[in-house]
Amino acid sequence: MQQAADNGRILLVDDESAILRTFRYCLEDEGYSVATANSAAQAETLLQRQVFDLCFLDLRLGADNGLDVLAQMRVQAPWMRVVIVTALSAVDIAVDAIQAGAADYLVKPCSPDQLRLAAAKQLEVRQLAARLEALEGEVRKLKDGLDSHCPAMMAVLETARQVADTDANILILGESGTGKGELARAIHAWSRRAKKACVTINCPSLNAELMESELFGHTRGSFTGASENTLGRVSQADGGTLFLDEIGDFPLTLQPKLLRFIQDKDYERIGDPVTRRADVRILAATNLDLDEMVRAGRFREDLLYRLNVITLKLPPLRERHEDILMLAERFLARFVVDYARPARAFSDEARVALLNYRWPGNIRELRNVIERASIICPQESVELSHLGLGGEAPSGGAPRIGAALSLEELEKAHIAAVLAASATLDLAAKTLGIDASTLYRKRKQYNL
Repeated sequence: MQQAADNGRILLVDDESAILRTFRYCLEDEGYSVATANSAAQAETLLQRQVFDLCFLDLRLGADNGLDVLAQMRVQAPWMRVVIVTALSAVDIAVDAIQAGAADYLVKPCSPDQLRLAAAKQLEVRQLAARLEALEGEVRKLKDGLDSHCPAMMAVLETARQVADTDANILILGESGTGKGELARAIHAWSRRAKKACVTINCPSLNAELMESELFGHTRGSFTGASENTLGRVSQADGGTLFLDEIGDFPLTLQPKLLRFIQDKDYERIGDPVTRRADVRILAATNLDLDEMVRAGRFREDLLYRLNVITLKLPPLRERHEDILMLAERFLARFVVDYARPARAFSDEARVALLNYRWPGNIRELRNVIERASIICPQESVELSHLGLGGEAPSGGAPRIGAALSLEELEKAHIAAVLAASATLDLAAKTLGIDASTLYRKRKQYNL
């Protein structure tokens, strides 16, 4: 049954029992998981209890109009592909169905081959859409910072490969910019779940209510602004991996629900009492000291125990001296192609500067420095002046009011100082006079 669900989950809605039976046998023979409904009410009940990838919907459904049922389905399950099935071959009926949100239409009576072809086509589109976000950019990003000649980093990568093919929860620790997200995506790619989605949720970006909706989904009207049903990241990651980025900023009030899901794989959408299950592998990452947060009452101890079955700690770039030039050369080779620039190598002075700089922003900072240098360098050799590592802001000293700095540089320095002096992101945001989501975006913008 699990294999059938993996192949695709299909809902058949028709008031003719013979059609339902024929369609069901045909699709189940192809390995699909199939459910049937003979009325709009029965279909609505099934949609409340299960997630379907595709629906074949009869246009003439007893007393109900198939187009009205389609409109309700678009609200109740917007991710589901719907194929209208009709005995009428008029073009205007097909146009009405497509305009109402149908993905395609079939004319009855249809052959088994037509039915199988329609199902395969729509399920392929559904699977591609579900994976698109997770796959974008992964091919190019997967190796950033993960190749290494540093013994400490090589040990981390060896452990990661050993545990990737298990379902053990993994906690990835390290300073901001050390490549925690890249390692999480690599672990997913090395695992037996690689054909399914790796879904990321950024924990500091939302308050508790919106985070619960983002994680578990919600039903239409369950709270202000909930204009349609949403699936939730947990459901999107079913069979794959859920990556909780910056788990140290996960709302304390929501941590019991996350703990329950990690333990039992059970959850409920907001506004929906139906308990659902999802087979999800959990990866989490943070640059915060979770043990200290537990002692301060800002993180649940039992949740920490569940998350760190395996702990991987990434060394900062300043401790990976062997890797700095290798990574810099890789980034340069990429960016000169992207921007069609002439730079091909680093001068000796630039190489010494790269090795001597402490890289407080780690690999992310190195990448940004090389990207900028590749753009502004007008020649084949990148010089020290192109790196911008010798000025006031990069050197780590506090900027002086009135110095020859841009407002952006001053803002970055001020936010960095406030973050360093604040126990939590919420306190830092309060000091700065902005909300936490704005502060999260600023951190990403400035690589803090």
